[in-house]
Order: sequence, then C-alpha cells, then structure tokens
Amino acid sequence: MTNLFENAGLDEGAYRPLADKLRPKSIEDVVGQDHILGSDAPLGRMLASGKMTSLILWGPPGTGKTTIARLLADHLDLAFEQISAIFSGVADLKKVFEAAKARRIGGRSTLLFVDEIHRFNRSQQDSFLPYVEDGTITLIGATTENPSFEINGALLSRMQVLILNRHDDAALEELLNRAEVEIGKSLLLNQAARTSLKAMADGDGRYLLNCVEILHDMGGDEPLDPDGLARLLQKRAPAYDKDREGHYNLISALHKSLRGSDADAALYWLARMLTGGEDPLYIVRRLVRFASEDIGMADPEAIHQAMAAKNVYEYLGSPEGELQIAQAVIYLATAPKSNAAYVAEKAAKSAARKTGSLMPPAHILNAPTKLMKDIGYGKGYAYDHDTEAGVSGQNYFPDDMKREEYYVPVERGFERDIKKRLEYFDRIRREYSNTHDE
Repeated sequence: MTNLFENAGLDEGAYRPLADKLRPKSIEDVVGQDHILGSDAPLGRMLASGKMTSLILWGPPGTGKTTIARLLADHLDLAFEQISAIFSGVADLKKVFEAAKARRIGGRSTLLFVDEIHRFNRSQQDSFLPYVEDGTITLIGATTENPSFEINGALLSRMQVLILNRHDDAALEELLNRAEVEIGKSLLLNQAARTSLKAMADGDGRYLLNCVEILHDMGGDEPLDPDGLARLLQKRAPAYDKDREGHYNLISALHKSLRGSDADAALYWLARMLTGGEDPLYIVRRLVRFASEDIGMADPEAIHQAMAAKNVYEYLGSPEGELQIAQAVIYLATAPKSNAAYVAEKAAKSAARKTGSLMPPAHILNAPTKLMKDIGYGKGYAYDHDTEAGVSGQNYFPDDMKREEYYVPVERGFERDIKKRLEYFDRIRREYSNTHDE
C-alpha cells in the first residue's frame, strides 16, 4: 500500500499533526461509525466476505471518510490511490485508470479514493463508469454534500451510499482520551471547558484534535474555564452552506417546527440559520409564505406579523431587527393553524383547468348595451344588499357546472367563526334554490 509519508513528500521523522498521529490503524479503532462498521453493518459484512463494492461515503468533515477508505484498502490488500476532485482533472484520472489496469493485469486490484467527488463535473464523473463496471477500480467517493443532488444518476446507481455520522459526545470524549494518552498528560481544562471544547468541535474529530494540539503547545499551569478556552481558541463557525443542502435542511426544520406549533424549536432553528450567516430576509420570506400556507384564515393577523418582521428588519438591520423576526416566529408558532385556504386555492385552480372557458351565469353579467340586455345579461339578478340577510343565495357558478366546495375551514381560531358564516350562507342558498326555478 502507498505510504502516507511518501505521498506527502515527508520522511518518517517529519512533523506530523496530532490528528494524523492518531489516525486509526485498524477498522476496530474507528470511533463513532459503528452503524456502518459493526459486524452486522454494511461495511462489516463486506469485510467479512472479502468483497468490496464501490461506495459513496457521505458525511460532515472530520468524521473519518479518508481513514475508512485507507483501512478498507489495507484490510482487503488493495492498492490504494487517492485523488482530490479539487486539484485533479481528466489527465490525472487517465493516469490513475492506466495504473489500475496495469495492476489488474498483474493480479492486484485498486481502490481509488476520490475526496470531494461532488466537485467533479458530469463528464468527469461519467469517466469512472467503465472502470467501475469492469472492476478495474473499486471507487470510494467522499462527499459532504447530498449525493442525490451532486452525483450523476448513472454513477450513483452503481455505488452504495453510506452515511457517516457527526461525532457525538461519546466519540469526541474517546478522541480526547486518546489525545491525552498520546501527548502524555491530561488537558488543563475544567469539566465545563472540556464540554465547551467538544461543543466547539461540532462533531468534527479532526478539528477537535487540532484544538488539543494548540492547547498543548500553549502550555499553562492552571485549568481553563470556558471563558479562558474561548480566549485561546476561536469559536468555530457552524457547518452551514447557504447554497447547499444545509440551507434547505434548516429552513425545512424551521417551517415544520412552526407547523408543529413548537415555538422553542422554531427559535432554535432560526438562531442556527442566523448564526450560520443566512440572509434574514430570506427567512422572513419563508415566514410570509408560512403565514399564508399554514395559518391562513385561522388567524388573519399572522400575515401582518410576518410582514411587520420584514419592515422592521429593513428599517433596523442586524442585529436589532432580528428580534422582530424572532417575535414573528413566536407568533406564527403559537397561532392556530389551518391550510384550508391553501387547499382551496389548489382545488379551485384544478377545477378551472378542467372546466375551461365556461361562461358565468347570465344573471351576474352586466348589460351595458341593449343587445346584451336583450339576450338576458343581468336578468333576474338579486342585489344582495337589498335582501334581509344581506345574502341573496343565488348561484354564481357557471350554469353547466355543478356547485363545488373548495374552502373547508377548520374548527380552530378565526375559522370557527367563518365556518358558522359559511353554514349560514349555505342554508340561504338552499332556501333560495327551493323557492326559485333556476
């Protein structure tokens, strides 16, 4: 197997980062990924059978994708080739494929690990297909992005996607323990600072070990508290890419928390997006949409609260204007919910497409000319304000179309009152229909 230090142009005595020193030397040493590496898990079964299929390893940074690929090659005695989609092009791929074909003739298979595989364009991804299909290479692609969006369907259909988890507290604690053994002493952190350090890592094991190395190099005699730790280490920005899947995941979480009337969860996802650098006005646009789609007539004030958040934020900016966004989130989360208006709009549009160009009934058409009056326009129209109830009960659907019901209010919020009104109007229409031959 290709030597790590030869690849990097280093000799065995060269400086190695702590994260590299602690790189697992066997599959059993990998932490936090038992769901894919356990004996009954996908990779565990592959290793037991001695047969490896091409894989996509999808997960956050610092969760062991490169390490797992190296260990798989070592365990199965495959030649290990590694390239990065950031720095490699078609010429590099051709060299790798030629070398793999030569090895195959000599009786040895090749595991090709492609870091950031999603950064290859469509034609570059397609170039893997024949070599994956004929077994020249076993391809393992690593990505932090959703393969469904970033990997060509043809290539994705020939690979198994395995999801790596961000390191949880137990996994990060295990890495800290290993680091302390490696450096030969415990970190000078009180328990609160140790917890804070793991929170700063945000599931990234490599970042955690880099922080440990910084703390070790800085020395010190007194245990640090969280404030002292923060002064020494810059806070890590949350993993959030406004143009990629994280953006859609978090706005979906916010929307569904609002729909579920969970104000606290909604505030949490709002804070996650704002601290991640999301455009506050993008969030407000979604709140306006939510007010229409998920609250509607159950609380007509909801749309005004959402629009007020827009106006206040545009007037005050960040951070002051973000408070009004939070207030709108609380209002929308605690408001009565109804999608009756949303459903009604969809149903009415569907009916309009099906019925085409049916004319309105003649009695509700204006007759500005004598001809139009002669052919019945406006004949028999009942002026609703002249009726005792203020509602005539006449038919307003096309004559050749049966009456349909689109809007069905719920028994929540203001729609309870609307429901009573609609039942009253419907009774008047039935009475009118019984007394008039339409």
